[in-house]
Amino acid sequence: MSVRIGVVVFPGSNCDRDTTHALALAGAEPVELWHEQASLEGVAGVILPGGLAYGDYLRAGVIARFSPVMRSVAAFAADGGLVLGICNGFQVLAEAGLVPGALLRNRGLRFLGRDVRIAVEQADTPFTHLAGERRPLRMPIAHGEGCYYADAATLDDLEATGRVLFRYVRSDGSTAGEADDPANPNGSLRAIAGVRNAAGNVAGLMPHPERASEGLLGSDDGFGLIRSFVESAAAGAAATTAVGTEVGAR
Repeated sequence: MSVRIGVVVFPGSNCDRDTTHALALAGAEPVELWHEQASLEGVAGVILPGGLAYGDYLRAGVIARFSPVMRSVAAFAADGGLVLGICNGFQVLAEAGLVPGALLRNRGLRFLGRDVRIAVEQADTPFTHLAGERRPLRMPIAHGEGCYYADAATLDDLEATGRVLFRYVRSDGSTAGEADDPANPNGSLRAIAGVRNAAGNVAGLMPHPERASEGLLGSDDGFGLIRSFVESAAAGAAATTAVGTEVGAR
């Protein structure tokens, strides 16, 4: 039986179908989770996809964080469940305090939609362990508020604890600069493209791996990230089932 992965759908989500398609390619059973529902329907992992949740009024992700489904996502994460936020999903996670930092307006104050290159900084996580050896990874961005920001102390802690998952890089794999470097499209501090929480089970990134999940799309560099998430969620579900079976047998 394939593992069930929830895909949260807000009014204004526009990457939920891309995400469910990529999950199905990875062998998962995608389950749509509407923003008004409280139940996560027994899924083994949750993805918050890209889009414009609630129109991104006020600022990106700030209204979505108060939706009923996000209360359940927060509880799921607190219990160790795997949660991934992509683009707008990353913004929602940051607004909800489930990952550190904030996503600010792009450096040039313009919406950007193009391919970028990122490098995996931590290859042994539930989100990256099947990313492969290809460096850098090429996948698209599509955002107006993607500039990653945190205070210096938080940035230093993220670096020291291995919680920076992805960085924007140049075509030769070298880390992009913070300002006036086209390889860092939004001006993110320390060229950070994705981070995870202290427990390691919640992560967000601005580029779209689901839009780079098969060669027909121009790149399949993102598929390893989707597969990593699915396999890790499946392993977690299997471990939970095994523990429950063992307890029940006593």
